[in-house]
Amino acid sequence: MENKAIIINSYGDESVLEYQTLPTPKPKAGQVLIKQTAVGLNFIDTYFRSGFYPTPPFPVVLGAEAAGTIAEIGEEVTGFEIGQRVCYTGGLGSYCTYRAINADEVIPLPDGVSEEVAAACLLKGLTAQYLLRRTFKVGPEHSIFYHAAAGGVGLIFGQWAHHLGAKVIGTAGGAEKCALAKAHGFDEVIDYKAGDFVKPALELNGGKKYDVVYDSVGKDTFDGSLNIIKPLGLFVSFGQSSGAVPPFDIGLLNRKGSLFVTRPNLFAYNPDRATLLESAGELFDLIAKGIIKIEINQKYALSDVATAHKDLTSRKTTGASVLVV
Repeated sequence: MENKAIIINSYGDESVLEYQTLPTPKPKAGQVLIKQTAVGLNFIDTYFRSGFYPTPPFPVVLGAEAAGTIAEIGEEVTGFEIGQRVCYTGGLGSYCTYRAINADEVIPLPDGVSEEVAAACLLKGLTAQYLLRRTFKVGPEHSIFYHAAAGGVGLIFGQWAHHLGAKVIGTAGGAEKCALAKAHGFDEVIDYKAGDFVKPALELNGGKKYDVVYDSVGKDTFDGSLNIIKPLGLFVSFGQSSGAVPPFDIGLLNRKGSLFVTRPNLFAYNPDRATLLESAGELFDLIAKGIIKIEINQKYALSDVATAHKDLTSRKTTGASVLVV
């Protein structure tokens, strides 16, 4: 039971990623040991690697989601069995072969959802779930706008929003990514490389502003986003790939039409096991029915994680990516 892992001993670029052999953990009481087969790759991983988001003391194993099978069950754990297929998303530590993790964080995988699909989509899919179903409960009466439509969350979001009957417009970089997003539920997609998105966004909505704008880009899109939200509408900031939204005068929200702004995160929306299982159940049901299709466009060996991080930060990836263990 050799346990290979990717660790960092300092913050920095891809060169700080180290491929090492670590002791295989023993599950404590309340934990299970998972033999991982696929590990999710997310842009937020690069934030932890660079130090943009702080980590626990070094050395640190990166990564926050994975899927595999139960290899060992600790004391006081019920409801799981050896060999059962499971997945999870949570705290740092998933870039490895074996992981001991609290059983309360582990989600059983239903038939019809593979381990690679689960690892590739759980964090992204649960993000789309809270954005569309709870941060703003989207329905057919709504027009919504989404930045980075060809990203991992975006491709799930577009399909789900389409299923809910909403009008959904997005942005993406380049003709290829725009076409990809349109193939995944978006009604129209604006190429942000061609110029400002505000005018075409309003034109595509018949001159009307949007009920809600979802933005994981941050600094580069904040000002324009506020200009396309209808009075009493909502701006949802859930990422910052271009940098953090700069400090602003709260009176700006008044001047733009008494707007609402929120900065949600996955864990606040899934604070307990019952809620987590309900959210994941809704996601997996739509995947199993073929309503949401997860296309894994990039696969990397665990040992090749530096290339994976370079591709992420240079925006070479589309859709979902996984590290194969």
